[in-house]
Amino acid sequence: MSDESPYNARLIERYDFNPELAAFKVAYDDGSEIDFEPGQFTTLGLIDPDAAPNPRRKGPKLIRRAYSIASSPKVKDHIEFFIVRVDEGALTPKLWQMNVGDPIFMDAKFKGHFSLDGVPDGKDLVLVSTGTGLAPYLSMLKTYQHTGRWNKLVILHGCRVAIDLGYRDELEKIAAEDDSVIYLPMCTREPEDSDWKGLRGRVPIALDPEMYKELTGSELTPEQCHVFLCGNPAMIDQCQGELEQRGWKTKGREHPDGNLHFERYW
Repeated sequence: MSDESPYNARLIERYDFNPELAAFKVAYDDGSEIDFEPGQFTTLGLIDPDAAPNPRRKGPKLIRRAYSIASSPKVKDHIEFFIVRVDEGALTPKLWQMNVGDPIFMDAKFKGHFSLDGVPDGKDLVLVSTGTGLAPYLSMLKTYQHTGRWNKLVILHGCRVAIDLGYRDELEKIAAEDDSVIYLPMCTREPEDSDWKGLRGRVPIALDPEMYKELTGSELTPEQCHVFLCGNPAMIDQCQGELEQRGWKTKGREHPDGNLHFERYW
């Protein structure tokens, strides 16, 4: 690479859950130590081969996209991302063409306030996601498990079909070994004649008080539970509206100690 190369990192590992869904592990070339808050995001970038020359631009233009971090800051030598391929997207088709060892840009600035900061210890955490919105919850789980950070951690993950449930095996294993963790995967379009025996439907139905108690053995109340929403904006809007009617307060300027948190993915 030339002195003007914008690349500062390399792909060190990739795991494909299916042809359109993968985990990418990226490490800085200079071995920079990694420090971020679980739930935050950073930016990946690749050179845009179609960008017109611009004499005012230093170096080549990058196609950049922000991705939530799926790994724990306890891991200091790389960052893991949970990414879905968007065929018409500008960046992800290029990510899918990468091989281990290929260079990439990874921003050293970590951003976002979608974290457990301000959430008291000992609460029930209800982490609701669709698709790759699962990523920040993986970081939280890997960082705080066995620390007493929560009373109960419920991970509710919605996808179209079972093969879209990235990290399913890992989360099932964790939930089987840790009584404080409950993993609830749901599918909306899994064929009726498949071997899927899990929940079907959209994730908001699992937040119905009676269904939630049946699934978790606990009450879903604003006094005991902090609910996090991440992923599809339509899911977030529906869950936010229903939960606010039942007493939750969305964290923000009006309610800095709110018990409802969200991050939209587009």
